[in-house]
Amino acid sequence: MKKLLFVLLASLIVSFAFAQDVPQVQIKDLNGKTVNTKSLIDNDGQPVLVSFFATWCKPCIKELSAFNDEYEDWAEETGVKIIAISTDNARSSSSVAPFVNARGWEFDVYLDTNGDFKRAMNVGNVPHTFLIDGNGKVVWQHTSYLEGDEEHTFEMIKKYSGQ
Repeated sequence: MKKLLFVLLASLIVSFAFAQDVPQVQIKDLNGKTVNTKSLIDNDGQPVLVSFFATWCKPCIKELSAFNDEYEDWAEETGVKIIAISTDNARSSSSVAPFVNARGWEFDVYLDTNGDFKRAMNVGNVPHTFLIDGNGKVVWQHTSYLEGDEEHTFEMIKKYSGQ
């Protein structure tokens, strides 16, 4: 009984800790236009998946490519919007757009060259993915990537999209 109570309490604490607002930070789109991160999560009450990555990170590329393969179906079923945030620095940021275009990723990609958004979201290592619910709250997060993780990610998306 004590173990069950502990697990329930731990789950409640973890859920509460994640249910935070997305911070407002200025980042750039791939054309150099400045945008506020708060505007990125507006998705008509549907969830938004935000994935921090770097062009040099092989697990990041695998994760985002897996998301891209499923994106059309996921969006149709749940209304989810996927956003990728490059953590590449200012020196290598000019290579992000060609990198993304070469992979044919269909979701929006933004640049966090000075790391403000990364720090505000407490991202230590990439890949680091957050699920934002329709109310703009962080409700789940995942770090690293192993083949098949996208299936669990989709289960979480469905949970917070009302599906």
